[in-house]
Amino acid sequence: MLHDPSHITPIPVEEEILLEQDEVDVLRRLGEAYAEYGRKDKESDKAGLWRALNDKKSIRPMLWINEIPWHEMNVDDELTLGTRHPWARELETGLRRTLYQARHMPGDMIVSDFLECPKAFHSSDFGIIEKVRTRHTDAESDIYSRHFEIQIKDPEDIEKILIPKITWLEKATECRLAAMRGIFADICEVRLAGQTHIWFTPWDYLIRWWGVEEAMLDLAMRPDMVHAAYERMVDAWMSELDQLEELNLLSLDSNNTRIGSGGYGYVSDLPGEDFDPGHIRPNNMWGCSNSQIFTSVSPEMHWEFAVEHDLRWLGRFGLTYYGCCERLDNKMPVLRRIPNLRKVSVSPWCDSGRAVDEIGDDYVISRKPSPSVFAGGRFRLDEAERELREFLDLAKGCHTEVILKDISTVDRDPARLWEWEKMAMRTVMDFER
Repeated sequence: MLHDPSHITPIPVEEEILLEQDEVDVLRRLGEAYAEYGRKDKESDKAGLWRALNDKKSIRPMLWINEIPWHEMNVDDELTLGTRHPWARELETGLRRTLYQARHMPGDMIVSDFLECPKAFHSSDFGIIEKVRTRHTDAESDIYSRHFEIQIKDPEDIEKILIPKITWLEKATECRLAAMRGIFADICEVRLAGQTHIWFTPWDYLIRWWGVEEAMLDLAMRPDMVHAAYERMVDAWMSELDQLEELNLLSLDSNNTRIGSGGYGYVSDLPGEDFDPGHIRPNNMWGCSNSQIFTSVSPEMHWEFAVEHDLRWLGRFGLTYYGCCERLDNKMPVLRRIPNLRKVSVSPWCDSGRAVDEIGDDYVISRKPSPSVFAGGRFRLDEAERELREFLDLAKGCHTEVILKDISTVDRDPARLWEWEKMAMRTVMDFER
């Protein structure tokens, strides 16, 4: 995402990155292992399989695991950090998690044969900082209960939503790039990378400021106010996108970049004919949107209070992905009105048969198996396999990716996720055309 508009985003420090030799050694060892996986994946056919899927010429269902409970996954210190510098620890975390997944639960993941150095920039917040009370059952987990204080109560409160400003931090970018190239120069290519995965989801933030019950009631009671607030959110995101484009801070995502709440973005239609490799624009990229709170909202209201507004955003991109956790099997006539739609989320709360019938082979089905099989004391692998096979049987002839996500716990048994991956890979291979 660009940033979380409910929080104050720290400004990256613009200073030379100086590491101790032992920290450099840790990063180099990880970089060597990363580069080896990158070389192997470049020689594999996985990128072609993902591209075939997104081209709607799929060879088999594709598999990827995301949103992992990393606080429960450490085995033999594979995730234990050895660096101290904040920048180095962030880089080390990413490398260790990538290597861990490649070893234990890769599915169809692809490790790049280069390392990315993110361009440094800062986006100001959207004006309203969430006020929240929290309750934790696991102090180490980032999944916890939250109670939000309502800050949008009357139409005049909409003015609290501000239009952000993007600032490119050139010196911070140069410092990051110099540090990475100094560490990995003889190991792996380092490339500058801009913003790719932009998580456009106005309703996720509006309900934090508005309240769930209050916002849902206001769809009927104060529709003009809802329209005005949602348009204000779209304006804010559109302004950020304009600034990212103007500052040349966007990067291509038709590669092993996550798209929406689904899998990778490899596709033949992007970056398209109107493409300048020196200046990436939204029409060269994937866009996405969702309205997770709208599962129980009628198709007509889903269109009126979400998708119709979202078209301003989605229309900027070459291809789009829609949905996340909301039920969408009864909303396809609405989603078909998105002209550049390519992928649709099918969450565990969908009616599987209806979803497959409604989507068919017109779009890529982004299937999300339920992660509940990992929780509750007993790992229910047989149940997971049965549900996955039943869905893929229904979806024969369609174009399907299987994306396991939202895994809040594996009951502190990492091997459960490793076993699930092996089962799921065997299963998707059984459905090769």
